[in-house]
Amino acid sequence: MFMLKSIFGKIWGDNDNVELIQIPAGALFLVRPSSVKGSRECIYKDAVATIRRTPTEFNYQLVVTRAYDEGEQQLLDEDDESDDERSFLIDQGLEFRASTSPEGDPTYVWRDLSGVGDSEDVLEFVMDDAQVNSVTRSIFEVTYLQCVYERKYQRSHDAASDADLEELKPAAARGGIYPATPAATPAAKGKAKAEEAADVKATPAKATPAKTTPAKPLVPAAPEESFPIAGEPDILLETTADLYLYDQSSGLFMSQEKGVKAQVAEAGRFLYWLSISSPSRRWLSQRLEGSMNINFASDSLSSVWNYFDGQRRCYSWLLRFRTKEEYDEYQRGFAKLMWETLNEERWEKSKPDEQQYAIDAYEDDVEMTDAGQESAESEGEDERAVDRYIRDDDRDAREASASMQEEEEDPEDDAKNVGDAPAAMPAEAGEHDRNSQLAVGYKFDRSFVVRGNRIGVFKHTEDDQLEFATTINNVRTPKGKSFNPRKVMLHDQDSAMVLMDPTNEHSLFKMDLEYGKIVDEWRVHDDVRVNNVVPNSKFAQTTGEQMLIGHSHNGVFRIDPRLGGNKMVDSQFKQYATKAGFSSAATDEKGRLAVASTKGELRLFDQIGKNAKTALPALGDPILGVDVTADGRYVVATCKTYLLLIDTLIGDGRYKGECGFDRPFPKESKPIPRRLQLKPHHVAYMDSEISFTPARFDTNVEGSETSIVTATGSYVVSWPLERVKRGRTDGYTLRKLGDVVVEDNFAFGSSNNIIVAMPDDLQLHRRGQLQKPSRQSLLRTPAGKIRNSASGSGIVEQRY
Repeated sequence: MFMLKSIFGKIWGDNDNVELIQIPAGALFLVRPSSVKGSRECIYKDAVATIRRTPTEFNYQLVVTRAYDEGEQQLLDEDDESDDERSFLIDQGLEFRASTSPEGDPTYVWRDLSGVGDSEDVLEFVMDDAQVNSVTRSIFEVTYLQCVYERKYQRSHDAASDADLEELKPAAARGGIYPATPAATPAAKGKAKAEEAADVKATPAKATPAKTTPAKPLVPAAPEESFPIAGEPDILLETTADLYLYDQSSGLFMSQEKGVKAQVAEAGRFLYWLSISSPSRRWLSQRLEGSMNINFASDSLSSVWNYFDGQRRCYSWLLRFRTKEEYDEYQRGFAKLMWETLNEERWEKSKPDEQQYAIDAYEDDVEMTDAGQESAESEGEDERAVDRYIRDDDRDAREASASMQEEEEDPEDDAKNVGDAPAAMPAEAGEHDRNSQLAVGYKFDRSFVVRGNRIGVFKHTEDDQLEFATTINNVRTPKGKSFNPRKVMLHDQDSAMVLMDPTNEHSLFKMDLEYGKIVDEWRVHDDVRVNNVVPNSKFAQTTGEQMLIGHSHNGVFRIDPRLGGNKMVDSQFKQYATKAGFSSAATDEKGRLAVASTKGELRLFDQIGKNAKTALPALGDPILGVDVTADGRYVVATCKTYLLLIDTLIGDGRYKGECGFDRPFPKESKPIPRRLQLKPHHVAYMDSEISFTPARFDTNVEGSETSIVTATGSYVVSWPLERVKRGRTDGYTLRKLGDVVVEDNFAFGSSNNIIVAMPDDLQLHRRGQLQKPSRQSLLRTPAGKIRNSASGSGIVEQRY
C-alpha cells in the first residue's frame, strides 16, 4: 500500500507535469480484422506511449511517439514530422484494454476512432516483458482509467473507488482482434506461458532485451555462502529491515522480502563482509568497499548501494529500516567499519573529533552555514519527499532547470553544433597515442590537449565550437630529449606552458607557445622531487605573475623561475617528517593553498613555508584532485566514487565567521563534509564502477561560482552549487558521450561551456545540454535522440 500511494502520489501530485506516465518501449500496430488488405500493419516499430494532460481540465491524451535508432532520424525528410506521433483523446469510447499479441507479448488495444478505416479497426501497442514489467503495465492502465473517470464525471478521481474504476473498463471484446490470422502456434503459446510464469517468479524473462537494456538477470544469483570464512563469523553489525532491488524497466525499487537480516562480519584484518538473508533465502554476500557507493536517506530511513556480480554487472539494493533508531545505529556502525576498511586502522585509535567528522560525511540533506539565507529566493526547498528513492525526481528536475534557465539553448542548436561534432588532431601520432591531458586557456580562447609527445591546439570560435588550429610536434627538452608530458599548466597570460617530464622529477620545463618549443629548464631542487605544480593564485595565469607553487609527496614550496640556480625559494619551503602523501593542490585568488593527500587528508595554508592553519582528517579514500572557489569559501575534493564539498567558514568558537585558511577550526566544531555521489540506481544503468575525474568549479572573475563539473566513464556530471549548499546533493545533471572522458573543465569565465577531452577527440558541451538522470539520459548518447514533435525538445524522459 505504501508503494502504491507513493507511486500515484508522484503521478498526480504535480500539476506542472504535462506527462503523467510513460511506457518507454513498444511497437504500434493497426489491426484490421475485416480488411482484405491484411489484418496487421506496423505503424511504428519502436515507440513510446505516454499519458498527457491537455489545456482543458479533466481531459487527457494517449500519445504514441515514434522512437528513432541512432542515425535513422537523419535519413528522414523534415516533411514527415507530422507522422512521428499519434494522439487520442482519452474517453470511455476508446475501449482501451490490456490484451495479448499472437506471439504472447502483452499489449494495449483501443478503437481507431479516426473515421479513416472500418469501425472494427483497432490500434495495438505491443510491449516486451524484458523491458516493461507487469507492475509498470498495471500502473499505466490504472492511470488511464483515472483519466477516463475525470473526463466522464468532470471531477477529480481522488474519490473514485476501485469499483468505480472497474466499471469504466470496456465489456468483453466482440470476438478476437485477429480472426483472419492463424492461431498462435504451440511454440508461441508455450513462450507466452513461460514468460508469464517468469514474471510471477521475478526471474529473468526469456525475450531478448532491447539494445538499451543491460543483458543481465533481474535478480543477481544467490551467493553460495554468507561469509567467506570458516567457522562462526564474528558479527559486528546486525539489523532487520525490508529489502528492495531496483528494477530498470519500471524505474522502481521492487520489494524482494520483508524483515530480512543484514549482518556485517569480520572476514580478515580490516576486511568486512555484508550478508543479507532470511530463513528462506540467502540474498547477498558482499565485501565492504568504496565501489559500493552507499547512500543513506534519513527521510525514508533507507540505505542504497551498488553491487557488482561476477560478470561486473551492476545492481542497486535498498534496505528500508523500520525505526529511526535502527537506521541511526546501522548508519553509524557502517560508517565506522567503512572508515576502518579504508584507513586500515582501528576506530578507537582515532580522535573523537575525527570520528564525528567521518560520521557526518554520511549525513544527508544537511544545509551548510548561511545556506538558508543565501537561498531565500528559492521556493519549495523546505519540502522533503517521504521517500526519495521510491519516487520520481521531477521536483529536482524543475529546480535544476530553473538554476540553468539562462543557459538553456534551442534544441535545434544542440543537434547542429555543440558537442556532437568532435574536434580531433590529425592522425599522425603512433597507434597507441591517446589524449591524456587538457589545459584550458585563460586569455586567448585556446584549449590544449596532450597526445603522446605532441600537443594539439584548438580555437574556441564565436559560435561556441572548437576548431583545430595547429599541432606542437615532438615535445623535447632544450638538450633534445623527447618526452611525453606528465603534467602541463598554462603560464604568463597563455604565452607559455609549464611541463613536467616523468623521467626528471626535479625540474620543470618552459615552452614558448608562440614558437611551439621548450626554451628553458627550471631546476627546482636537487633533493626535492616536484610531484605537482599549481598557479601562485587562482587567476595568476591571467597576469604576468612568474612565481608558482609546487609540492612533493610531503613538502610544499614556492618556485621562482627568476632565481639563479635552483628555483625553489628556500624561505618558503615546508616539509613534513611523516609520509604525508600529497596528491593535489589548488589556490584561491589570494594565493591561499589547499593540499590534499592519498590518505584523504586536506590541509589549508594561508602562507607557503608555514604549518597549515587547518588539517581536516581523512575519510580513508585517496583524494585525486582538489579545487577552491575564488574567495576560498568552498573546497571540492575528488575521490574515486564521490566528491567532498567543504565549507571553510568557521561556524562556532573563538574564530567564528573567519575562514579555515586563516584560522584553525575548533576541535569540537569541524566542518560537515558534503558527499556528492551518484544515486546507486543511476549507476545501475551505467553498469560500470564510478571513477570521477578531478572536479572543477566554474571560473567567473567578476562573480561567484555556480557549478561543479566532473566526469565518470563516458558521462559528464554537474552539480549546481547553490542546491548543494542547501543540502540537496542529489540534484545533479549529466550527459552520456560517445567515449570515455579523460579530463574536463569549464571554459574560463564561463559557467556554461564545458570542454571535454576524450581519447581521440575534444568536444565543447553546454551545461544546459546536461539532463536530469533518467533512462533516456543515462543510456542515450547525443546522436541517438528520441524525437518528440509535440514538445520540440528532442527528448522523451522516462518517468517511472
